[in-house]
Amino acid sequence: MEKTWNSFLHYLPYSSEDEKMGMLCTTAGSMEVLPNTVYPPAKNEHPALFRKVAEGRILSEFQLVYITKGQGDFVFEDQEYKLVPGSMMLILPGKKHRYKPVYEIGWHEHWVGFSGDFFHRLLEEGFLSSKRIYFEIGLHDHILESFSQIFDEVKSQKPLFQLKACEKIFSLLVEVLTHERRAEQPNYYQNIVEKAKYLMESSIYGDINLSNISDGIGISSSRLNEIFKTYTSMTPYQYYIHIKIHRAASLLEQENLPIKEVAARFGFEDPYHFSRLFKNKTGVSPSEWKNHINK
Repeated sequence: MEKTWNSFLHYLPYSSEDEKMGMLCTTAGSMEVLPNTVYPPAKNEHPALFRKVAEGRILSEFQLVYITKGQGDFVFEDQEYKLVPGSMMLILPGKKHRYKPVYEIGWHEHWVGFSGDFFHRLLEEGFLSSKRIYFEIGLHDHILESFSQIFDEVKSQKPLFQLKACEKIFSLLVEVLTHERRAEQPNYYQNIVEKAKYLMESSIYGDINLSNISDGIGISSSRLNEIFKTYTSMTPYQYYIHIKIHRAASLLEQENLPIKEVAARFGFEDPYHFSRLFKNKTGVSPSEWKNHINK
């Protein structure tokens, strides 16, 4: 006999106006499947395509599926994965996949489906990828809370609920990708980045020599550049300029100093070059920044 408890599922209609936002929540649900239950239970409650989840299907949308209890299997194209509590699956549109709990064990799953130009651009730009579709993210209350907030928006369907639900979906994606990056970077990398940051902070009032920093850490400049960019999404030079400008902005707020003097304090011999960098980072010139603060 097919049984579930703690179940919620909803498939959302959307309008052409909703599509213009570029982000759509298409489905959301949570289901605890008991042991010895054919999956998916209550098939008739799902649209026809979604019923084939255990056999193999291709969707036109994205889905995030979070397993919080039990065990199961996930097959994405030719790759097979074992699902355990804390597993997260990213289903991509146009890619064949299937998943189901172990029949004798069952599981508890939470899912959200989404689509739209915004998410497709993330896929086109490589932020989402078929090489990253399975994550051992672990059991976390804040992830369950994000799913719960999405479910609340879907249930209430108040004005702009689509936008609010998609905000939470994007937060979930960021959490998954951030966790993956942290997991991929060993402590060795983190130590290198922290040492480099310390040396940059120590040299903030002068001019940086990346060769000296890499020599002090014991790696090549090219290797430092590679590790630093992978870990922070910035090159060492970009980070150094960032902290200089941030500190210069604070100095302009605290002291009534000429812009030329502030530039010189941070190692910029050319105040015009400093002003261009400042505006590029903050959106306003140093003089505009000072005038706004002093109002």
